[in-house]
Amino acid sequence: MKLTANHITTRQGGFELRNISFSLNDKENLVITGASGSGKTMLAKALSGQLFFTGELKIDYSTDTHLFPKARHVEQRNTIKNRSNRIGGYYQQRYNSTDNEDSYTVSEELRFISNDEKRIDFLLSELSIAYLKDKPLLQLSSGEHKRFQIVKALLEPVQLLVMDEPFVGLDVASAKKLNEILTAVSTAGTKLVVIAGARHHFPDCATHVLELNNGIQKNFLKKEDFVAVNGAASQILNSSALPLRKSGMNFENAILMKNVTVKYNDKIILDNINWQVKKGERWLLKGRNGAGKSTLMSLVVADNPQAYSNEIYLFDKRRGSGESIWDIKKNIGFVSPEMVAFFDQSISCFDAIASGYFESMCLYKKLTEEQNQHIHYWLKTLNITNLAQKPLAAVSSGMQKLFLLIRSFIKNPPLLLLDEPCQGLDEFQTKEFVKLVDAICAQTDTTLVYISHHTNEVPACITNVMELEDGRAI
Repeated sequence: MKLTANHITTRQGGFELRNISFSLNDKENLVITGASGSGKTMLAKALSGQLFFTGELKIDYSTDTHLFPKARHVEQRNTIKNRSNRIGGYYQQRYNSTDNEDSYTVSEELRFISNDEKRIDFLLSELSIAYLKDKPLLQLSSGEHKRFQIVKALLEPVQLLVMDEPFVGLDVASAKKLNEILTAVSTAGTKLVVIAGARHHFPDCATHVLELNNGIQKNFLKKEDFVAVNGAASQILNSSALPLRKSGMNFENAILMKNVTVKYNDKIILDNINWQVKKGERWLLKGRNGAGKSTLMSLVVADNPQAYSNEIYLFDKRRGSGESIWDIKKNIGFVSPEMVAFFDQSISCFDAIASGYFESMCLYKKLTEEQNQHIHYWLKTLNITNLAQKPLAAVSSGMQKLFLLIRSFIKNPPLLLLDEPCQGLDEFQTKEFVKLVDAICAQTDTTLVYISHHTNEVPACITNVMELEDGRAI
């Protein structure tokens, strides 16, 4: 199979991707890379027939193969349709038992594509999620959801597979297995086009790299040539210019959990967790996809109703002792893959940051002049003032995540909960973000709980580690 693109030009949300040209021969696979907002996802959609473009795209499908002569696009996050025919969902939905009953299971969703039970079982086993077969889709963690998407894409073997950041959100073991699977898929005849913002997400089977910069083709090189000539972008963050201050809140323990257990029906998600996070400590929470990390965070940030049936203390006060959800959230800066997925896309990037003052998914209150200036200072320091008034939907997924990360910092909270904060950020943004977290911890008394699967994304300020396995602390 051969793929040739000549002068591909497309527009979306006021952004133009222009004059993209490259050619891939049989057994050649492509990585599309570049900074967040450079047009990677737009190009992927154009190549898979999901976005109108001008120019020429020629795909010479093979006729001597069992693979279907079609393209499939695997997005970063799949849209879920429930039994009641609702599409999409809402934030916190995975913790609502009623909605979980309305959700299709993994096996039911896969059978909509194929009734080949042996292939379904094989793919689930290959990605180490056979245990999810009868689990409602809404209960999947971010990493489990990503692996489910990959199984769904591979269930119908196609000749062109376009994948948007397939390694993002996977633990180390799952990423290694996916790399092996992509190599096998390529060997079997499927041409792969993979979006990857960081070089450690380049699959081994990739042969060429197309680099984009602000909608323009910067490079089209063999992978080894690209790696040889492209060093990581470097920029020194001026941390002294950041508008940081100590919270001034007095407490001994930011988090205290005693024998905490969470279960849905007979499935135990967290099993007898005892955890003490003292003021000023910086914790790394680690574990494989589905180990219970995000569920643990949902208890702290007041997203999970099972917090009230457990003995949990926040800032030395027992949960359920009369405080409102907003009393809890006002002292916590939080971001997670689920929050990013369900955040209101219609508001401006500026208002998305400002909503952090009020812990809402939209901006309902008027800012004070001090709050307004504080946001502008952050935007200026990080050199993104030009994007402030754009709708969140009009900027790249990586930039959306960056704005929501700033949202978590904006009120100088005494507790920061960062659940896989670097998901979707490009290599440069990841390095700068990690430096930013270190600067915040160095200059404030902020307590930090940080979740990540990758050592290059973990700040140097981490002092304590807890690892979860099958819902238990090990």
